[in-house]
Amino acid sequence: MGCSISGLNALYDAATGGGDVWINERRFRVLRQIGEGGFAFVYLVREQQPASDAAPARRHSAHVSEDGTYAMKKVLIQSKEQLDLVREEIRVSSLFNHPNLLPLLDHAIIAVKSTQGDWSHEAYLLFPVHLDGTLFDNANVMLSRKEFYSTADVLQIFRQMCEGLKHMHSFDPPYAHNDVKPGNVLITRRKGQAPVATLMDFGSARPARKQIRSRSEALQLQEWAAEHCSAPYRAPELWDCPSHADIDERTDIWSLGCTLYAIMFNVSPFEYALGESGGSLQLAIVNGQLKWPAGPNPPYPDELRQFVIWMLQPQSEMRPHIGDVVLHVDKLIAKYLS
Repeated sequence: MGCSISGLNALYDAATGGGDVWINERRFRVLRQIGEGGFAFVYLVREQQPASDAAPARRHSAHVSEDGTYAMKKVLIQSKEQLDLVREEIRVSSLFNHPNLLPLLDHAIIAVKSTQGDWSHEAYLLFPVHLDGTLFDNANVMLSRKEFYSTADVLQIFRQMCEGLKHMHSFDPPYAHNDVKPGNVLITRRKGQAPVATLMDFGSARPARKQIRSRSEALQLQEWAAEHCSAPYRAPELWDCPSHADIDERTDIWSLGCTLYAIMFNVSPFEYALGESGGSLQLAIVNGQLKWPAGPNPPYPDELRQFVIWMLQPQSEMRPHIGDVVLHVDKLIAKYLS
């Protein structure tokens, strides 16, 4: 997709109060930065008057912001490999259409010439904005206050995550998210209602099923996972892959179980090992050495803990598929929310 280079370059000034940013036919005013990580920056932007009559027609009405604000992710691209990764993120994000998956609304990749005459690229990705933060953000606040989600909220947040993941796993072939974790789950609070959960960041999403038939293939997968899958939520088979293995979407089920634990206790399930003398995060994960912290009072029902254990089976073939997870969470919802 094309874009106005001069308009996009105005982002540098816009972040401090001047200039507009163009993504294709649409013009945005940058309000403030709301996040960053690696080579990416996320800005809160407000759409100005559309630059052409064609712009509104291209938008899905369900994703048009009432107040004109959006989240815009800017990615600095310094190599062909990074450019390929961003293009793949755009391609994969465009596949999905589900209320619990963050939709990519628009995008542009442009070539930029530096003052030294060198060329690089920048990518601009436009998303709906969620200012209540992620599960990770909320967990840090709740941990400091010694607060916990109710059983009802835990189940309803988790149910929505499962629905989004089920959409990804329903493709033929299935797609794995590969980085399910609290930091990739946006939470929107609604007065008097359960929070809304939205799974985001499809930069690591890939077709889920891989046949590993050699040691070199196993090591290649481990190296890829080390770069793309957050360590505390990474499935055992991605830490120590056998030379003969069939990898499938149940890598996500492990991460999902870790995230359910984190929703309950505001911490990930295996990072305790980092605080122990001689402790190893990898060994704790590969061996499934789960420990339960002090929880709310009254405590969560034992069925919820057993649900976590069911997903955190070190042997991937022992884990449920997402359809079974949804059926089980629905039974728990029927029991504890009725």
